[in-house]
Amino acid sequence: MQNNTSWMIAGLGNPGRKYVRTRHNIGFMVVERLAEKYDVLLTQKKFDTLFGVGEIGNIKVILAEPMAYMNRSGPPIIQLAKYYKLELDHLLVIHDDIDILFGNLKIKAKGGHGGHNGIRSIIGATGGGEFPRIRVGIGRPDTQIDVTDHVLGKFSVDETKHLDPVLSYASEAAQTIINKGLTLSMNKFNRNGVGSDNL
Repeated sequence: MQNNTSWMIAGLGNPGRKYVRTRHNIGFMVVERLAEKYDVLLTQKKFDTLFGVGEIGNIKVILAEPMAYMNRSGPPIIQLAKYYKLELDHLLVIHDDIDILFGNLKIKAKGGHGGHNGIRSIIGATGGGEFPRIRVGIGRPDTQIDVTDHVLGKFSVDETKHLDPVLSYASEAAQTIINKGLTLSMNKFNRNGVGSDNL
């Protein structure tokens, strides 16, 4: 694979049945939506990562889910990226964000961890935050619910009704980044979220 034509799209989450379809695992869910859409089998295992190799719009991609827990997800992702000789600017990370409303997302070209343990782990493994990411909104809980319980909890009944278009929107954002670049993608997706009241 050549660096200028290959990307890794890594979704963040926690492994295990307990965490399936929880808010913290929305990164996994977006990667799985991409795998389904582009016929990529997530069956290969290396460096404690479940992944598959395929194409999105004639661009070679590695779709990856680190199987370490969220706060240790950095080393597996970086080992796999190095194995495929990918630069950090071709590592797209998808993760949940409580500071963004459910139904919206934000694309960033680089930056800090913003308190997210998975991003903190990747930055620790790379020595910097020079990788793009899609922050998928899960919203903050109301004041009576603990933040950890909210993040590790299942989506509400109402959110579950609207989850499918959110996953499609985030997967479209990833595809647009891969094929058309970050600037166009940020202009398109950062301004026009799905918006939970428009779902």
